Amino acid sequence: MALTKQQIEEQTKQAEELLFSGPQKLGFAKALFFGHFQAPLVFPYPQIRAEERPVVEEAVGELRRFADEKIDAAAIDRNADIPPEVIAGLGKLGVLGMTGPKEYGGRGFSQLGYCRIMELIGGHCSSTAVFVNAHHSIGIRALVLFGTEEQKRRWLPGMVTGEKLAAFALTEPEAGSDAANVQTTATPSPDGKAYILNGEKRYITNGGIAQVLTVMARTPVPGSSETKVTAFLVTPDLPGFEVVEARMPKCGIRGTATARLAFRDMPVPVENVLGQVGKGLRVALTVLDFGRTTFGASCTGAAKTCLRAAVRHARQRKQFKQTLSEFELVKKKIAFMAASAFAMEATTSQCAHFIDSGAEDYMLETAMLKVWSTDALWQIVNDTLQIYGGQGYFTNEPYERMMRDARINQIGEGANDVLRAFIAMVGMKPVADVFLGVRNALSHPVRELGTLVAFGRKQLQARLTTPEVPVQSKGLHSEAHKLGKSVRDFSRAVQSMLLRYREAILERQYVQERLADVACDLYASSCTLSRLDYLLTDGNGNPADLNRDVQAGRYFLQLANRRIRQNLAALNDNDDSQTTATADAVLKRG
Repeated sequence: MALTKQQIEEQTKQAEELLFSGPQKLGFAKALFFGHFQAPLVFPYPQIRAEERPVVEEAVGELRRFADEKIDAAAIDRNADIPPEVIAGLGKLGVLGMTGPKEYGGRGFSQLGYCRIMELIGGHCSSTAVFVNAHHSIGIRALVLFGTEEQKRRWLPGMVTGEKLAAFALTEPEAGSDAANVQTTATPSPDGKAYILNGEKRYITNGGIAQVLTVMARTPVPGSSETKVTAFLVTPDLPGFEVVEARMPKCGIRGTATARLAFRDMPVPVENVLGQVGKGLRVALTVLDFGRTTFGASCTGAAKTCLRAAVRHARQRKQFKQTLSEFELVKKKIAFMAASAFAMEATTSQCAHFIDSGAEDYMLETAMLKVWSTDALWQIVNDTLQIYGGQGYFTNEPYERMMRDARINQIGEGANDVLRAFIAMVGMKPVADVFLGVRNALSHPVRELGTLVAFGRKQLQARLTTPEVPVQSKGLHSEAHKLGKSVRDFSRAVQSMLLRYREAILERQYVQERLADVACDLYASSCTLSRLDYLLTDGNGNPADLNRDVQAGRYFLQLANRRIRQNLAALNDNDDSQTTATADAVLKRG
């Protein structure tokens, strides 16, 4: 059943309150929807600061030795538990507080440096990577960004060392990707000194082992029947806190302690409110930007592990008197792995740089990274298992485990289908606002003549010119020009879809998916091109490695350009009506 007009208006109101309050900043991704290429935001390719580089390299080396000696990914999966000595070791190495401020005992790493750490862990053990990500990227980060000085002094020192583990409790039976549908309530106590929490949470990573949890609950709006979501810092010693199920059995990342929790008349002191009352969803969305960036780093590590394994096996395994590496269908899989891993690293680094540089608008970029990198990793793991054949299907090899582990990536921290709709709608909104302003100006053409002339001039310029994509390397001019043309064509397609569907675009998810996928490929291509430009102008490494990486990056640009062309064409040549008719027929019959 389609949503009613009233339901759509209510959802739009919630979305605008959550995502669009305040002046709109035009970051790199949003500018793509206008047909602009904001080169200074992605060129030159970001590098770890010179003064931080040796510290990061030392930390990576220490962690690699620790992982090889102490983190047994197969045992963690088999026993469905990360041993206490592994957690303690990660705390001792500083991994559990890598970006925590130094004044509270953290190591003060940049996000770019921290992504090097998460890439290594993600390539070694997905359960450990998710555990660290939940504790650090969305647990500690919420306190660092939104906590008061008193809250930070109270909890951060123990959290950055791993003495106190963190969890982020948002998901409920009725609130998953629909984060605004939180049902847990927080009612002020009669004396005003506490909030009384009642409700349930599920799928909470670290939920049953954490000592500090960020919990989302609905608080009343004074003088109104409305409620809004507020973030609370909760400890398990509070009366009424219940771990219903400490370790929910699941498909993959079995080592993580994924819990069901309940709060039964649980009093939480008012001083435990994190951020502002009624602004909890903003807390959640902000920290998810950090979590999605380290998601990209973990996916990069897993992709590189698969690539190394696939290459090794393809060069050794013989069938039909040839090594697998001589068959084109195997080459195709390995080429995709190499190209995607190169682009994942480039796009993750750029998202991390946005965070480090204090950029104000990178919500779309982190969502794009999360969507396309997790989809790409799923194909990479599947292709790796296919190259190994029957050997890869058995548990003495890690690939069936990696396949189970990789599947959650397309669901966690925003399901990819939901994020595609989010990317499309948030990206199109500023463009739609311009169109709305022009439509209103048409009602007063004389008074608003300047607005109409300016809009007409910009439209003509956009259709006759291609945005410049500046590269230093002459060898990349062709790729840069193709990317500029794709940005121009994408902007035209966005405008065309808005004019065709107007308000109904809110329900056109087939269209949203195609536009989101194009936007993801444009952003990943931009980051990849920036990295290629850096390698070809400043790279001073091994020539053979340089040639390999450049080839992989160029191939990604070709693959992405082909997908862009196909998705844009499908906006007007598709089977959408037949898709809906078939699904409706099956759904009706059951």
